[in-house]
Amino acid sequence: MEKFSQFRDRGSGISPFMPSPAPTPSLLSTLSGPLIFLLRLPFFVLYTISYFLLLPLLPSPLRKLLLWGFFALTGTWWSDLQLDGVKRGSLSQQPPSRIPRGGTVIAANFTSPLDAVYLAAVWDCVFVQSFPGSRQVRRLSLWQAISLALSPRQLAGPPAGDSEKLTTIAQLLKDYPTRAIAVFPECATTNGKGILPLSPSLLTVPSSTQIFPLSLRYTPVDDTTPVPGGVKVWLSFLWKLLARPTHCIRIRIGEGLVNTVGASNGVSHGESSGVDVRERQEGGDGELTAEEQRLLDKVAETLARLGRAKRVGLTVEDKKNFVKAWEKRRR
Repeated sequence: MEKFSQFRDRGSGISPFMPSPAPTPSLLSTLSGPLIFLLRLPFFVLYTISYFLLLPLLPSPLRKLLLWGFFALTGTWWSDLQLDGVKRGSLSQQPPSRIPRGGTVIAANFTSPLDAVYLAAVWDCVFVQSFPGSRQVRRLSLWQAISLALSPRQLAGPPAGDSEKLTTIAQLLKDYPTRAIAVFPECATTNGKGILPLSPSLLTVPSSTQIFPLSLRYTPVDDTTPVPGGVKVWLSFLWKLLARPTHCIRIRIGEGLVNTVGASNGVSHGESSGVDVRERQEGGDGELTAEEQRLLDKVAETLARLGRAKRVGLTVEDKKNFVKAWEKRRR
């Protein structure tokens, strides 16, 4: 993989865009995989089509309940949920302000199509697509949020010449006051080993709204989809999803942060992240102030700590170049 060494982070040596290797299959899983896939496939297709056709007609509680059917069909289990700084077994004792809820923002890492399914099943989120260097976002349906993790659209900038499709998180909080807003501020998927520089879209969140960093990790590790693509990428993910007996999700939720100008949100003015994010952000809606940069640093640091990952200096532009080199290698 010497050809891709240029896409390793200089500080940590991490390559966040490289697909994770599949675990070595046992003889039993090799023989049973095709059978499990064939048994699940018709039910999965029928369930998926029915759900998205009926989605506009379903009330929120029923939408969330039915999404757990996807996890049951694919053997995906919510295996481990923890709140940062809270001891195991004491989750029920925590106040409502300690977890995401309607009227708050979830800033999640972006690694798999399952990210959006889980967030929708638990919080019935409003999803948005963030863009590097832009404070504006694009509203996404659940299907668009799922497919974004597999699509090259994640590497595109804001839609040119169609500003009506763009909005801000602040405006969406007004439009949907009873629902949580889910943001993937890295803008593009990774293999979960690194946290990319964050989009400034989070900076439009008002000071009265909490931002919850949330980390999702998967077992097997190759459930992540760092390389987007066409039909082959979709079929490969579908095979892994349906042919394996089980998948596990590990969830970590950080403490709510507040976007208060002039406040450090727990980050001292002298703390160094090891990555000069401001230098690497592409494009922009103007230079970030020190206070704004500290908020993005705090969210990124929390995501990295929760996910046992490292912050990296590689950007979405670097990922575009990686995908081009990866596609040439596969030809």
